[in-house]
Amino acid sequence: MMRLACCTALLFVLRLLVGLPWYQVLPAILIFYLGSGGWSFLQIFAKTIGRDLHAAGVLLRVKMNVKRHLREKNTIPKIFAETVRRHGDKTALIFEGTGERWTFHQLDEYSNRVANLLLERGFKEGDVVALFMENRSQYVGLWLGMAKIGVEAALINFNLRLEALVHCVTISNAKAVVFGSELTDAVCEIHSSMGKTVHMFCCGDWDPKRVPQGTECLEPLLDAAPSHLPSRPQRCFTDRLFYIYTSGTTGMPKAAIVVHSRYYRMAALVYYGFKMTSDDVLYDCLPLYHSAGNIVGVGQCIIHGMTVVIRKKFSASRFWDDCVKYNCTIVQYIGEICRYLLNQPVRDTEQQHRVRMALGNGLRQSIWEEFMHRFNIPQIAEFYGATECNCSLGNFGNKVGACGFNSQILPYIYPIRLVRVDEETMELIRGT
Repeated sequence: MMRLACCTALLFVLRLLVGLPWYQVLPAILIFYLGSGGWSFLQIFAKTIGRDLHAAGVLLRVKMNVKRHLREKNTIPKIFAETVRRHGDKTALIFEGTGERWTFHQLDEYSNRVANLLLERGFKEGDVVALFMENRSQYVGLWLGMAKIGVEAALINFNLRLEALVHCVTISNAKAVVFGSELTDAVCEIHSSMGKTVHMFCCGDWDPKRVPQGTECLEPLLDAAPSHLPSRPQRCFTDRLFYIYTSGTTGMPKAAIVVHSRYYRMAALVYYGFKMTSDDVLYDCLPLYHSAGNIVGVGQCIIHGMTVVIRKKFSASRFWDDCVKYNCTIVQYIGEICRYLLNQPVRDTEQQHRVRMALGNGLRQSIWEEFMHRFNIPQIAEFYGATECNCSLGNFGNKVGACGFNSQILPYIYPIRLVRVDEETMELIRGT
């Protein structure tokens, strides 16, 4: 870019000071530019301009939408209401465990019942309720219903036990815990440590002899709750939506705040960046207590009207069977999921699906092309980001091995830089 700027300056100098006409100046400048290395820049320009323009368009579109939502004081529940208006009778969620399908109207009604129940019990805007259960459609309806009245969900890893579990509940100042019946034993182990003021609600198979004393069965309470939309609190796009916890690799898990605008940006950037449509069917086998499963995945349902298939847990042996059964067009992965799939025996369904895109992060370059060819996946939508991170990258060009890019034509449009670090000390290596 500096070379181009110098050539442009030289063009004006020759024109104004020497008095040469444009048609004589331009060829000389072009020869100088190409001879000084400008040819390589032109090659880069030709190869990357399409990708860069697409990315710029995505950023501009998301930015304009965010400005509108800020101006109108929208929230994720308000955006979902628009989604319901457009796609009401369409299937919103499919739970693989039971095959149960919820339309957008049904998801809306369920979340309304959650909101009205909590209001009846005295919960108010700014209160926190911990959500501790395995993947299911109700998980989405629960945090969405809480958000409708400004109650903030603390999404707790269902693998946690004892001290770490108590820590996550108490650090969020949760006034209640909604737990899945499959996690009853884990809750019983810590019940005495949480205090009597924490309300307990059990979702799923009800056995009053197994749950902690004072626990209430959630399903009949929701059945009796009104299904109308409750009065909306005075929340805006920058207010808290819910909490997602870090993995706890450097001590106890830490609660990362997800505001409404953050949720929107994360879901919208991949939607527009990877050219998804509301007609896509997304297979989500990732845990809903993390941003990949609950924002990047479920966010396509909440915001864009996409059908999302939720699986209780990832299963390498059932993965492609599910994709065929539910006509999935996009699958999510993270970490070593792709390697686990490659390690499975060859089966017919791995070529009989309609999947056109694998969306996620952590696919190793060593197995990238093998994964695409064996399972006939045309596009790998790899991205890089984190719940508590202030930037993200996307491989919009389907380039093998890349988790994203930074423009070489206009590097300052998106102000991020790649740096080298010592992998042992994680110290910055300077001068490289």
